[in-house]
Amino acid sequence: MASFVTEVLASSGKLEKDDLSCKISKLSQKVEETKDEVCDMINKRYSEFLPSLQRAEELMAQVAEVSKDIEMLKSCIANEVSQDLQVAVTEYTELKQQLEKNSIVITVLRSLQEYDLAMEEYHRALQEKKYTVAAEQLEKVRAGLYLCVDSLKAWKGCELQLLRALSSEHTVQRENLIYHLGDEWKKLVVWKLPTSKELSAAESFLKTELRLCSGMQAGDGSDPPSLLASVLQALAIQGQLNHKIKLFGQVLLKYMLKPLISYSSLHVEVGEQPGQGAVLTLQLEETSAEHTSPSQVYTRLLAVLRVLHAHMFGTLNLLFTLKKVSIVLGDMIWEEMSDCIIRECLLYSIPSNSSQLSKYSMVIKETEEFEKTLKELKYLTMDSTDLLQYARNVNSHFASKKCQDVIVAARNLMTSEIHNTVKISPESKLSLPRLPSLDSKDNAKQEADRKRPPSADTPALENEKQLGQRTLCLPVCRISESVQQLMELTLATLSETVGSSSQCAIQLFYTVRNIFQLFYDVVPTYHKENLLKFPHLAAIHHNNCMFIAHHLLTLGHQFRPHLPQPLSDGAATFVDLVPSFRRLGTECFLAQMNAQKAEMLERLSTARNFANLDDDENYSAASKAVRQVIHQLKRLGKVWQDVLPVNIYCKAMGSLLNTAISEIITKILMLEDISTEDGDHLHTLCQTIIDEGPLVFLPLPDENKNRKYQEEVPIYVKKWMSFKELAIVLQANLQEIVDRWADGKGPLALEFTSNEVKNLIRALFQNTERRAVALTKIK
Repeated sequence: MASFVTEVLASSGKLEKDDLSCKISKLSQKVEETKDEVCDMINKRYSEFLPSLQRAEELMAQVAEVSKDIEMLKSCIANEVSQDLQVAVTEYTELKQQLEKNSIVITVLRSLQEYDLAMEEYHRALQEKKYTVAAEQLEKVRAGLYLCVDSLKAWKGCELQLLRALSSEHTVQRENLIYHLGDEWKKLVVWKLPTSKELSAAESFLKTELRLCSGMQAGDGSDPPSLLASVLQALAIQGQLNHKIKLFGQVLLKYMLKPLISYSSLHVEVGEQPGQGAVLTLQLEETSAEHTSPSQVYTRLLAVLRVLHAHMFGTLNLLFTLKKVSIVLGDMIWEEMSDCIIRECLLYSIPSNSSQLSKYSMVIKETEEFEKTLKELKYLTMDSTDLLQYARNVNSHFASKKCQDVIVAARNLMTSEIHNTVKISPESKLSLPRLPSLDSKDNAKQEADRKRPPSADTPALENEKQLGQRTLCLPVCRISESVQQLMELTLATLSETVGSSSQCAIQLFYTVRNIFQLFYDVVPTYHKENLLKFPHLAAIHHNNCMFIAHHLLTLGHQFRPHLPQPLSDGAATFVDLVPSFRRLGTECFLAQMNAQKAEMLERLSTARNFANLDDDENYSAASKAVRQVIHQLKRLGKVWQDVLPVNIYCKAMGSLLNTAISEIITKILMLEDISTEDGDHLHTLCQTIIDEGPLVFLPLPDENKNRKYQEEVPIYVKKWMSFKELAIVLQANLQEIVDRWADGKGPLALEFTSNEVKNLIRALFQNTERRAVALTKIK
C-alpha cells in the first residue's frame, strides 16, 4: 500500500519537492561546521609557526659555514693529492707495458732458439732419410712460429720482418720435404701399368705390376725401421697422406682389384723377399667359367689387401692422424669395390631356380667372413654394408633376376619368326609341373565320392547327359612354335612361385601377367607389316591369340591354392585378359579378310560391269577377272589349309566367295539390256564359279575329307543359292522364269524381289505381249 501511495505522490510531483528542501537544509548545516574547523586550524598553525621558522634559519647558517669548510678541503685535495696520484698511475702503466714487452721478447727469443734447433734437427734428419723426425721438427717449427705471431698480434699488432722471413723459410722447407717424400714414394711404391687403349680384355692386364719396396735401413734396434713406413708417417704429419692414398687407391682399383673381380681368368701372384718387399702381378689361368664365383673373388682381393697391410700399413703408428692408413684406404675404395663385386660377381651368383636357393647360404657365409677379415685388417669399420645386405637379400634378388630373365626370354620369343608352326589337337596338352598336394585326405575323399556309384537316395539329375571329352578343347589347328614355348615359359615361371617366399611369389606372378601384356603390345607392332602382307601369318597369329586366351581361362585357377595372399583369395587370375586376346586375334584376321576382299573387288572392277559381252574384249576382261578371283580363292585355300580350324576356315572362305558372287549379282542386276549372246556368256561365267567355287574349300590335306565341306557350300555362302538361281534365269525362257517364281512361292522368289526379277526380264527379253503377261505374273 505504501509503495502504491509513493508512486501516486511521485506521479503528482509533490514528493520530489519535499526531498529537495530537506537535502538543502542538511547541506547548509555541514557547510557551517566545516568553516568553523578551518578557522580554528589556521589560527593554531600560524600562531605556532614563527618560533619554528627562527630556529630553522639558525640551522641554515650553520650548514652554510660547514659547506664552506668542505669546499676548501676539496679544493686542496684536487690541487695536491690528485696530481700526485695521476703521476703514480702513469708510472705503473709504463712499468707494466715494459714488463709485457720484455715477456714477449723473451718468448720470441725462446721460440727463435727452438726454431733454430728444430731446423738443424730437420736438416740432419732429412739427410739421414729419417722423414718422420724431419716432419715432426717442421711441425714444431710451425707451432713455434704461430705462437710468436699470436704473441705479437696481441701486442698492438706489431710484426717483425724476421718472423716473415722465418715463415717463408718454413714454407720452402715444407715443400722441399714433400718433394722428397713424393720422390721416395715413387721409388718405394712402383707401378707398371698397361696403356688405357689396351684395357679391353683380361690379357691386357697381365702388364700390371705393383712393387712394394720396404727400403729397410739400419737402426739401433734389432728390427730396423721401414723407409716406406717412415714416408707414410711423414706424409700423415704434413697432411698429405689422404691425397697420396687417394691416388694410390684409384690406381689400385682400376688396374688390380676391378680386373680380379671382372675377369674369371685372372688371379694375383705374390712374390715376397724378406727385408726387401713384395711384388704383386696378375696372371692368367685357364677356366671355363664366364663369371668369377664370390669365394674366388674374396680370396683374390684378400691376397692383395693382406700384402698391403703387411708391407705398408700394419706397422704404422700415426700419432698425428685420427685413423689408420688402412682405414683411410678402405674408406676410399670400399664403396666402388663393393659395387663392382655386386655388379660383376654376386649378381651372376644369384640362382636362376628356386631349388638352388638353399645352396646360396654358403655365399652369404663367405661374404660375412670376407667383411670380418677386412675389419680385422682395419680396412672396414662399418657393421652393416651394402655388400652383405645384397647377399642376404637373396630372395628379392632371385625374384628380380628371374623376372628379368623371363621377360627377356619372352621378348625374344615374341620377336622371333612366327611361321615356324606346330600342330595342336584336342589331345595336345602343355606339360603342367607337378604341384604339391594341399590336403591328401580331402583329395582322397573327393576321389572316393567320384568313384562311388549313385545310391537310391541320391536325387537324379534332370538332364543325365554328360559333357563330351572334347568340351572346351581347342580344335585342330597350327600355332607358332614360339607361342607354345612362351606358354611353357609362363608355366615354368608360375611353378617357381610354389614354395617361394610371399614377396617372390607375388613378383613372379605379376611378371607372368606382364608377359601377356607385353605380347599384346609387342607382337602386333613388331610383325605389323607381315601380318597385313601375308595371309598365312595372319591366320597363325589368329590361332596364337586364341591358344593363349584358351589357356588364360584356367591358368590362374591351377596355381591359386599354392600362392600366398591376396593371390590365393582370388587375385590370381588371368581371365580378365581373355577378351583382349580374342579381340586381338579376331581384329588381325578381319583386317586380312578385308584386305583380301578389297583385292577381290578390285579384280572384279576390271570386268567392265559384265556389259556387252558379245564384244570379245569385254568378254575376255570379264572372264579374266573371274579366273583371277577363283585363283585368289584357291591360293588362300591352300595357304590356310591345315592352319585354321575347320569351322574358321570354312567361314572365312565362304565370306570371301560370298563377297565375289554378291558383287557379280549386283553388276548383272544393274544391266538394262542383255542380248542372247550376252546371256550365254554371263551364264558361262556364272557356271564357271558354280563349278569351281566349291573346290576352293580345302580345309584338310586329305581330298576325300574335303568333299563334305564342298557339299556344304550353301551353309557358308549366303548368296550361293541366289547366284545359282541367277545362272538359271540367264538361260531360261519366260515361262520357266514364271514357273520358278510360282506366285512368289518358288525358289526364285526366295532369292530375289519382284522388282529385281522384273528388271531381269526386261533386260533379257524384248517388249512383247508375252513379256507383258509374264511381268504381270511377277507379284
